[in-house]
Amino acid sequence: MSDAGCGISQEYLYLFTASEFHCNAITEQCGAGEHLRICPQGYTCCTSEMEENFANKSRSEFEAMMKEAGRAVQTTLTAQHRSFDSYFQDLLNKSEKALYDAFPSMYGELYTQNMKVFKDLYSELRRYYRGSNINLEEALNEFWTRLLERLFKLLNPQYHITDEYLDCMVKHAEQHKPFGEVPRDLKVKATRAFIAARSYAQGFLVGSDVVKKVSQVSLSHECTRAIMKLMYCPHCRGMSSVKPCNNYCLNVVKGCLANQADLNTEWKYLMDSLVVVADRIDGPYNVDTVIGTIHMRIAEAISNLQENKDSLTTKVFQGCGNPKISTKGSSSEDKKRRGKVALEAKSSAQALEMLVLDAKGNLTALKTYWITLPSSLCSKKVMASSAADDKCWNGMTKGSYLPEVMGDGLANQINNPEVEVDITKPDMTIRQQIMQLKIMTNRLGNANIGNDVDFQDASDDMSGSGSGDSCPDDVCGKRLSKSPSTRQPETHAIPKQSGHGINGASSRSLPSAFLLLLSVAFIAAQHLWR
Repeated sequence: MSDAGCGISQEYLYLFTASEFHCNAITEQCGAGEHLRICPQGYTCCTSEMEENFANKSRSEFEAMMKEAGRAVQTTLTAQHRSFDSYFQDLLNKSEKALYDAFPSMYGELYTQNMKVFKDLYSELRRYYRGSNINLEEALNEFWTRLLERLFKLLNPQYHITDEYLDCMVKHAEQHKPFGEVPRDLKVKATRAFIAARSYAQGFLVGSDVVKKVSQVSLSHECTRAIMKLMYCPHCRGMSSVKPCNNYCLNVVKGCLANQADLNTEWKYLMDSLVVVADRIDGPYNVDTVIGTIHMRIAEAISNLQENKDSLTTKVFQGCGNPKISTKGSSSEDKKRRGKVALEAKSSAQALEMLVLDAKGNLTALKTYWITLPSSLCSKKVMASSAADDKCWNGMTKGSYLPEVMGDGLANQINNPEVEVDITKPDMTIRQQIMQLKIMTNRLGNANIGNDVDFQDASDDMSGSGSGDSCPDDVCGKRLSKSPSTRQPETHAIPKQSGHGINGASSRSLPSAFLLLLSVAFIAAQHLWR
């Protein structure tokens, strides 16, 4: 069908019929097009009702394209999270099972009467990994304290040892390193490994959640008109087979996704930060060895205590006095039994290496997602013509498209010839997601240098993500301890980014008070923009 004619092709009629548009007596509606509000007012076969229906159809189709593209990214990120989470949980489970299998024959009652101490440790480690507000160093310190109290009593059954005496014993014993260097060494290595692991796992979920929320942002009225003009106005001019000009499509989509493109900087920082922490997990922090051998380190510590039992007891008695003799005495030599069972840890380093390699490949591929989205949608979904095509739909007729292609982001749309964009009113949903990206990048920055961060709001950040890993407040409340924390977790802050991602974020954590002021300013600005 030509631009000047009004004959309706079978393809044209089918388009309307399949879209449930009413086209009865369509040939009687052909005219100059003064009634059209979106499409060019030249000779047309579209009624006002058809134009409105096309506008609604183009809006729903474009939003579906956005969600489909977003789902692909979400699928990639959640799959990476699931793979690492499964690997890490399996590593911890195997260590715990190895302890339960070997310790009864190795230590007899030294273990069986203290099973809860070991179970509580692994429980705390899991809760920490899942994002609970637990001070990991404090949890490890408390484990060693409780274990020392229990074992000291069992190794000295001939004495009646009170709780007050145990408090004194702990103070004196710790000076003499009853477990050797194991507690200090394990605390340093396990803390770094767990901080990196949970920040890494959380990073994938935050990225997925950001994509999900941004993909649900509705199109503006101006964008809906521009998309309609791009996708369906050719049909109203009888050019249903003419593809949109590529640069024309790019300007329309860049104008519509101007706010989304502003995610690019913080999104790249997040992807880069995840790559850096992935290298830490598979490198210096050696997650496979550290987490997979926790049970072996505990066994080493208990053996150290047994070997140093006599000298330790002497020094404690010197500092705390001799406790009263117990009337019960020792019931069995089983309490003192030292096992000869060989503990083993099956390495899964190769599996971790493959996980990290796969993750780094996917993260690198996703770095430019937001700024390449317009060209991806134009080429794969809108099916725009090639850049050199001079017989494409340019918004008015079939021909070449002359305007230059706009840059990326909101500020670059001030002169967009296809979409009217108010660059003074950024989308609030997207600005909030930019904030979430900054916060997560800062967490990863802290994890990169082994600093703990406060994850008490992890479940809020991930609301709607469906991860199932969030821990309710009534279950994961802050742990009480006999001794004050050696190092309180740092509250995450919004980093000033310079250079690339994690390197600029890790050393410049802003204080919590600044975050509060920034939030107040953010809310005030939100009302102003509205």
